[in-house]
Amino acid sequence: MNVDTRIGTVPTLLTDDAHDQRLREQVRPPSWVNPTPAARYHLVVIGAGTGGLVTAAAAAGLGARVALVERHLMGGDCLNVGCVPSKAVIRAARAWHETRTAAARFGGPPVHGDGDFSAAMERMRKVRADLSVIDSAARFRDLGVDVFLGEGRFVADDAVRVGEQRLVFRRSVIATGARATVPSIAGLSDIPFFTNETIFSLTRRPTHLVVVGGGPIGCELGQAFARLGTRVTLLNRDAQLLPRESVEAAKIVEQALAHDGVRILHDVQIERVTKSALFAHVDVRYGGVTETFTTDALLLAVGRTPNVQDLGLDAAHVTFDVTRGVHVNDRLRSSNRRIYAVGDVCSTLQFTHAADFQARLVVQNALFFGRGKASALVTPRVTFTSPEVASVGMSENDAHTSGVPTDMVTVPLHDVDRARLDDETEGFCRMVLAQGTDRILGATIVAEHAGENIGEVVLAMTAKLGLGAIGRTMHPYPTQGEMLRKSADVWRRRKLTPTVKSLFARYFRWFG
Repeated sequence: MNVDTRIGTVPTLLTDDAHDQRLREQVRPPSWVNPTPAARYHLVVIGAGTGGLVTAAAAAGLGARVALVERHLMGGDCLNVGCVPSKAVIRAARAWHETRTAAARFGGPPVHGDGDFSAAMERMRKVRADLSVIDSAARFRDLGVDVFLGEGRFVADDAVRVGEQRLVFRRSVIATGARATVPSIAGLSDIPFFTNETIFSLTRRPTHLVVVGGGPIGCELGQAFARLGTRVTLLNRDAQLLPRESVEAAKIVEQALAHDGVRILHDVQIERVTKSALFAHVDVRYGGVTETFTTDALLLAVGRTPNVQDLGLDAAHVTFDVTRGVHVNDRLRSSNRRIYAVGDVCSTLQFTHAADFQARLVVQNALFFGRGKASALVTPRVTFTSPEVASVGMSENDAHTSGVPTDMVTVPLHDVDRARLDDETEGFCRMVLAQGTDRILGATIVAEHAGENIGEVVLAMTAKLGLGAIGRTMHPYPTQGEMLRKSADVWRRRKLTPTVKSLFARYFRWFG
């Protein structure tokens, strides 16, 4: 395959791989011919990632004339360089880990030797290509959407130009997403490096991966590559991993990564990077110590930058900045009353599911004079390490700093039978409740299947159901979802105050 897997910025898609060729035929067909524009569109959507695709499909399904513009690959980050490839790689890494540890944990057969990294990556590319049909240009054309592949740029308050074609609209939605942030580091411009946008084109395993960044992407890929047999060093500029999560949750993830062989350094300042032959040298300072790491793969995972460049936003009188992206109000409308935005280009909630639900909201607000508010959406987040960290609403940190009176209910995973049966007891379920009530303000779950279990909490919060309602719901046994019912049991037992217990005692003396 024509990709240099030593150290370098590799192409997003491989040019001579059958799976990537199939993917390209779906999301960027070489033979695609843009349609003749309609005289005027009800909606022009710029960006065919999750937010743009959901917006376009929903509006067209309701009968609107819709144009969808994409300058790169339909499906956006999620399909091509984000959720889909990363979770496929993580699943392969988990399988390798379970195979290696089966003998010690479950009496499984002893396993010797190495795995096939290239086969694991090929499986990822195959699954990605299989899923790409859903986001394909042909599918959206068949849904009634005019699909334009090329650079979209505003040229007026009510018009977008793609090549020589002018698309006039009543409303428009900016859904251009975000890209990996490249930090300012001395010498970095001379060093080829990876981001999430390029690392999934690897076909040969790096010997030593240096990850810059201790957020979700850095932790997920650092652990995955370590389990796949790469030596991994993670350089974290903060005092803890996953700074948005509680100290306890972050510590459990750090211990898991360290157990898998990831070396983690905190409060790191990168002084410079240099290149020699096939390697990069990263000079760092931490805790008064200086050290140089030699690596054949440098991965930058330090955040996301909204894609607002080259969109002609000034011509459309849309207010924006390069850090926050497009400025929108709570109804996702920009400073131009005709133009809205969804997803990473305008929101700090940079998740596929957040873009999905913002898109549903913006179709109502833009085309049907809706009054829906983005702040009313209950948005969970999940870091797909092992164990996973899933959170929604107010965290323990938020409760301590906000001054809002709260009660905490915590169930250690060790108290959940299924977790013990599965040998997955590192973690907990913590509910943040409005003080003196069962109203759920937020929750954090640290567990192997935290992402699957947080949905029940999101449902309860969305439907304004208290923790007591979860406790009254019969959960199958044995499942890890029992942690939620047990949380309700803990809350209910707290209601048995000495006064209540004395009343029960008097009742049973009378009843007896």
